[in-house]
Amino acid sequence: MPMYQPNILRNVRLDVGAGGQVLDLETAIKDGILGGGGGLVCAGVTEKLDLKKMIEELESIEVPSVFICPISLDPMQDPVTLCTGQTYERSNILKWFSLGHCTCPTTMQELWDDTVTPNRTLQQLIYSWFSQKYMAMKKRSEDVLGRATELLDSLKKVKGQARVQTLKELRNVVVAHSMAKKTVMDKGGVALVSSLLGPFTTHAVGAEAIGILVNLELDLPSKANLRQPAKISLVVDMLNEGSIETKINCTKLIEMLIGRKDLGSENVSSLSLLAGLLRLVKDKRHPNGVLAGLGLLNTICLDESVRNSAVSIGAVRPLVELLPGLNNECLELALHILEVLSTIPEGKLALKDCANTIPNVVKFLMSKSESCTQLALSILWAVCNLAPEECAALAVEAGLAAKLLLVIQSGCNPVLKQRSVELLKLCSLNYTTTIFISKCKLSRTIQ
Repeated sequence: MPMYQPNILRNVRLDVGAGGQVLDLETAIKDGILGGGGGLVCAGVTEKLDLKKMIEELESIEVPSVFICPISLDPMQDPVTLCTGQTYERSNILKWFSLGHCTCPTTMQELWDDTVTPNRTLQQLIYSWFSQKYMAMKKRSEDVLGRATELLDSLKKVKGQARVQTLKELRNVVVAHSMAKKTVMDKGGVALVSSLLGPFTTHAVGAEAIGILVNLELDLPSKANLRQPAKISLVVDMLNEGSIETKINCTKLIEMLIGRKDLGSENVSSLSLLAGLLRLVKDKRHPNGVLAGLGLLNTICLDESVRNSAVSIGAVRPLVELLPGLNNECLELALHILEVLSTIPEGKLALKDCANTIPNVVKFLMSKSESCTQLALSILWAVCNLAPEECAALAVEAGLAAKLLLVIQSGCNPVLKQRSVELLKLCSLNYTTTIFISKCKLSRTIQ
């Protein structure tokens, strides 16, 4: 809603109607455009509409500033005018008076008369304006719901390119209008759209169908239906070969289907699925794709067979190389994936063999969130503990010791501090105290 401007009725200009015509209030009242001189301007509506309900349902709409109470900055329902000519919501100005004020809140003039006069003209304007907007919204809603129903009926009959076009239009309706989602779900749209996915589905149909499904709430039977191997196989194929939007939607759909239960080890550990996700996260041109890909990788790597598969196809190195350029949300996901992979022997070895693991991970100690620090420490411990003589020296050169001392001296939780102490001891084993301090490049204060 707009910032308040003094709401004097004279010379106020309003933009009303789709034509963009700008009128002053006096003209609007005289011509009946805003309901002046005779009641509600809403053809076919005879029942009294509730103003409070209309204001609540039209909360996101831009309201003319003359309708806004300067105290609450909300639309007025019962406007009253003071002797200064300023208008306020009745309850707000009475509360102002009850606090002992004897001034006009807007002008701060002393009031020579504390009478509040109902502003019936403005009240009718407000009611008429909201009524028109509300009825227009309801009409659009009915049109949208009717169109969604028509499209679902058409889907049962059309084939080929007509099916693609119908799905595309239905997806646009579902994405643009939240009210259409419930209609689609209530009328069996999830089952209907899901039935179009299978081994012989073209990618054009699949892309639109998946684009619809990711915007709907799927119940348990719907998820079970979509977990069928033939459907999952199609989704994975499209994850590898579709447009960036399709890849993101496929990733989101698989994430929705997994929930707290896996798809079955044979599905989530599919090398094709893992390869598609790695390609998605490596494409830095599309941050939304990176986030979606990392999110699904993070989920499926909870399965031990997936960890082995991920390491076997070389997931560690690209994830390590990605770290410096990730935003905080993606960084935490990537570090968590690497930390999970470090729990298996093959993952530890892959991390040790990647030249940038230690320098890239050390950077995130005490530089982002405490969660990132914890994950980074866990990864570094796994690598350094695997090959202390080789990795400890690299870690010290990368500035690990100074970072560990910062963790120890910080307000982090005791578990992090203890892990830092253990890692610091491990790094110092092959050095005398003097040489270790000199290699740590510590400031005099920390020394």
